[in-house]
Amino acid sequence: MELIVILVVVVILYLIGKNYKTEEFKNINLKRKDRFEGDLLNHEAGLLVALMAKVAKADGKVCELEAELLKHTFTDISSHFENSEEIKEKLKALYTKEKQSFDNMIIICEKLYNLTKNDYTKRAKIMEYLLNLAFIDKEFSKTEKMITEDISNALKIKKDDFERLIVTFEAFYSQQAASKAISLEKAYEILESKIDDDNATLKKNYRSLVKKHHPDIISGQGASQNIIDEATKKLQEINEAYEMIKKDRGI
Repeated sequence: MELIVILVVVVILYLIGKNYKTEEFKNINLKRKDRFEGDLLNHEAGLLVALMAKVAKADGKVCELEAELLKHTFTDISSHFENSEEIKEKLKALYTKEKQSFDNMIIICEKLYNLTKNDYTKRAKIMEYLLNLAFIDKEFSKTEKMITEDISNALKIKKDDFERLIVTFEAFYSQQAASKAISLEKAYEILESKIDDDNATLKKNYRSLVKKHHPDIISGQGASQNIIDEATKKLQEINEAYEMIKKDRGI
C-alpha cells in the first residue's frame, strides 16, 4: 500500500503561561483515507512517533504540555486512516514501547531517511518538531541535545540548520523567561511584598490589600463612584497578581 505522508509540522509558539503555541500541524490533503494494517515502523507516521518516544525518554519526564502535544499528534496522524481508532491505539502502544530504550534509534532514523531521502524539507520539519518536543518543558538538557543531535545526523540534517533551530528555540524561551520575571516582579510590587516573603506573609499582605481596596467597603465609606470604580480595578489587579505568584510558587 502506498504510504501516506505524515504531518509536516511548522513549529512554534504558544506556551508557558498560556502564551506559547505550537502551530497547527499541516497535513497533505488526501482525497481518500487508506486502511493500514502493517507494521507502523515501516510507515513514516510510526517512525515519527518512535522518534518522539526517544526524545521524550531523554529527560525521563512528560510535562502537561508535552502530554497535550502527544495527544494531538496521535489524533492528527490517525485521522488520515480509515481505521483511525485502531491506528491511534497502535501509535500509543508504539510510543510506550519505543520509550523504553535508545537501542534501535539509529535504525529507526535510517528507515525514516530512506522513506524521505528525496525530501530534505520534510526531514528538516520533522527535526524542528522533535526539537519543539524537547524544549516544550522550557529545558534542553545535555541528554536531550545529544539524542536530538544523533537523530539529526542520522537524518542527514545540515549542521547549520540543526544549530539554527536550537538557537531559535533558546531565544524564544529566554524571552519568555525574561517576560515572566518582569511580570512576577510587578506582581510582588502590587502585593507590596518581597520575593523572599514566606507564603503566610504573602497571604497576610494580600488580605490586607483586599480589605483596603474592596469596592463594597469603599462604597460603605461614602466614596464617589469614580473612587469605587478605581477600587474595583485595583482589586482585580491585586487578585491577578496573587494568582500569578501562587502559580509560580505552586501554592
